[in-house]
Amino acid sequence: MSLTIYGCYRSRATRNVWLANELGIAFKHVPVIQAYRLPDPNAPDAPVHTRSAEFLEVNPNGHIPSIDDDGFVLHESLAINLYLARKHGGPVAPKDVQEEGLAAMWSLWAATECETHALNLTYHLAAYPPEKRDPALVSAALAALATPFAVLDKALAEGGGHIMGGRFTVADINVGEVIRYAKPATQLFDAAPNVKGWLDALHQRPAFKAMWAARDAEPA
Repeated sequence: MSLTIYGCYRSRATRNVWLANELGIAFKHVPVIQAYRLPDPNAPDAPVHTRSAEFLEVNPNGHIPSIDDDGFVLHESLAINLYLARKHGGPVAPKDVQEEGLAAMWSLWAATECETHALNLTYHLAAYPPEKRDPALVSAALAALATPFAVLDKALAEGGGHIMGGRFTVADINVGEVIRYAKPATQLFDAAPNVKGWLDALHQRPAFKAMWAARDAEPA
């Protein structure tokens, strides 16, 4: 098997695992945990993590995920998905250069317009204990995401329920995996019913469910 995915399931590596499942690509999974999640990353019995010497040889940036595809090493989860879709083709991949541009545009849009704010909603509405939550960050994130959600809602309405091409593609995965972080803020989805229906449909896909089952099986 030529494809290796480095990263834990409780990270952006889920994006790459989901796409690999959709494409039917066999892969080797090398668990690499974020160093900040460990009490002492330098402990002799610490698992392989993002600051481990062996992983820094793969990705000197010290972030997950990374892939090694038969000797070709690539970082950044959204770029990895665009590469894998382009390589393996099929209906999930862009069909022409215009769709390649759209897939890149929407991926960058999700990363720049939405991800930081969506993560703040995950952290401060759900993941963090109550004493660590910051209502000001929640309010700021809700305000910042109102327009992007409206933009995406309109695009989905015009695109037949998908990001591009009227069909499920890598762009849906890349954008959907960013928008997922905002799920604790139900009011955003109530105001954008096309976004809500689209994300719900994505999460019913067998390839997503398989990835999520592996994520749930991984220690928190």
